[in-house]
Amino acid sequence: MFMKICQTTLALASVVAFAAPASAELYGAKSATLANGMQIVAIANHRAPVVAHMVWYRAGAADEPPGKSGIAHFLEHLMFKGTAKYPDGIMDEVVARNGGEQNAFTSHDFTAYYQNIAVDRLPLVMEIEADRMRNLVLAPKEVDTEREVIIEERRMRVDNQPASILDERLDAGLWMTNRYGIPILGWEKEMRGLSRDDAFTFYHRFYAPQNAILVVSGDITLEQLKPLAEKYYGAIARDGEPNARQRATDLAPTADVSVSYADARVRQPRWWRKWIAPSYNVGDKADVYALNVFEEIAGSGSTSKLYRSLVVDRKVAADVNASYDPGAVSYGTFTIGLNPSPGISPEQAAAALNEELAKLLKDGISDADVARAKDRILAGLVFAKDSALGAAQAVGGMLVVGIPLEEIENLPERLKAVTADQVRAVARKVIETSASGTAILLPKAGA
Repeated sequence: MFMKICQTTLALASVVAFAAPASAELYGAKSATLANGMQIVAIANHRAPVVAHMVWYRAGAADEPPGKSGIAHFLEHLMFKGTAKYPDGIMDEVVARNGGEQNAFTSHDFTAYYQNIAVDRLPLVMEIEADRMRNLVLAPKEVDTEREVIIEERRMRVDNQPASILDERLDAGLWMTNRYGIPILGWEKEMRGLSRDDAFTFYHRFYAPQNAILVVSGDITLEQLKPLAEKYYGAIARDGEPNARQRATDLAPTADVSVSYADARVRQPRWWRKWIAPSYNVGDKADVYALNVFEEIAGSGSTSKLYRSLVVDRKVAADVNASYDPGAVSYGTFTIGLNPSPGISPEQAAAALNEELAKLLKDGISDADVARAKDRILAGLVFAKDSALGAAQAVGGMLVVGIPLEEIENLPERLKAVTADQVRAVARKVIETSASGTAILLPKAGA
């Protein structure tokens, strides 16, 4: 399984992270560090005797060597093939037999492995995960078979999805030298050349305790977790320093790119634009919280400003939405997308959007709009810890890109401090001055 940061769980930092009560602590997560450098985190939720156990590695698609795109995701698959102690892919069987489930995902900035299981089976999954951190065994035949699996996954997720084809090409043009322009699944030609040696090279470079974070959420406390972590993970020797996370933070001079793609499989046109935006790690952090509020005002749901103006009033779009992803080691992205109404071309809908955005940025965001947006976001924060896995994904997904635990826990307070002036200023800065990429997806003429 792969995970594109702005599409699933880690839209994490902007979607799930803002998902808990506006109290002193968002998750109540507690942390410690083992002698070998591995950070461990416990998020207590005693509603049921279950836990979500996650190991996060500071290594993803943006850490791949040139010409080896897809190796991070390929290794994620190969990690399930086994060790001498758990050979021939029986890990899934063992976890299932004990009432659990497991999976993994890869992004540009990290790779994560997780199990949902009863708390009394936690030592079992910790043993399995610690074992494969250092003792992976790869039979050449299994490598060859799994290579075909990831190539088929690319066909399913990209080649058979016109919107994914277009978005991949858009990212390549938007990010240029920043490695976020490389597909997480990889380019097919390079994927076909990935070898067993490539997998082991990546594995031995990044899969070590000082480069990993353990997050356990559910019926657990740090006091209960620490001795278990020391027993299973603490026995693994430190191997160097944590991944330095080399990312481009200087961009080429601002330029806007536009990519269009027509495909016979497309039935309804689609238009979207991405702006390179501040993240928790690059740019002013205050901008991140203000952009979250702007996202809510501009395009979150049927009460948002752009939905009301473009869908309800002007009827040029069937839907419109905005999304912001600041959870990255390098820059984040702010995206607005729409489906034109029948009879309206993407160019006409985009022109109307530009008009409404200009109005919004000039004088369309009031103090009352900002107050209501913050109230809506904070109201949704009540359910942060309802899901053990959701909490583990949110906290782990931010820690692994370098966001301190204290900042994660204080997100509601930082959000409440956002002013209308900040929202207006950062919205103008991103929309009017940041580099952007526009995608236009079209039906193929005559199809």
